[in-house]
Amino acid sequence: MSDIATTTMASPVGPITLGAAPEEGLVFVGLGAHGAERSAAGSVLEEARRQLIAYFAGELREFTLPLAPRGTPFQRRVWEEVARVPYGTTATYGDIARRLGHPGSGRAVGAAVGRNPTAIVVPCHRVVGAGGRLTGYAGGLERKRFLLAHERRRGNGRAPRSP
Repeated sequence: MSDIATTTMASPVGPITLGAAPEEGLVFVGLGAHGAERSAAGSVLEEARRQLIAYFAGELREFTLPLAPRGTPFQRRVWEEVARVPYGTTATYGDIARRLGHPGSGRAVGAAVGRNPTAIVVPCHRVVGAGGRLTGYAGGLERKRFLLAHERRRGNGRAPRSP
């Protein structure tokens, strides 16, 4: 595994730590500060910072970053499906399970979503429980509420809904 360069940036949801592997892409987006920076340089980290700033300014709805998250094949499939949930909308864990062809595996999907290493960029905050219930979020439910409200304000002004 390549060395991972990291940097931390300020955001409306608190510090965000970005990690990237050279020639691979963004490995993680962590909510909170995660130790000492190993390198603030690197085009992937700079681009991730730029896109996150634009997202919080309401100028960006879809991230276009090379991603290299570490996970099992099932987790990576879940994260790829979560990345397809459109800005300003939500999907349930069951919705994601059905899209993957595994109806009834909502709990396994929930576990994979909970291990998403690229928060915000892979918008796991858009995944909710049955009936639209806000369920666990690695960054805390207050951050999840903030992100959903942010997208609602910057989107069409309506409450998020399942596609």
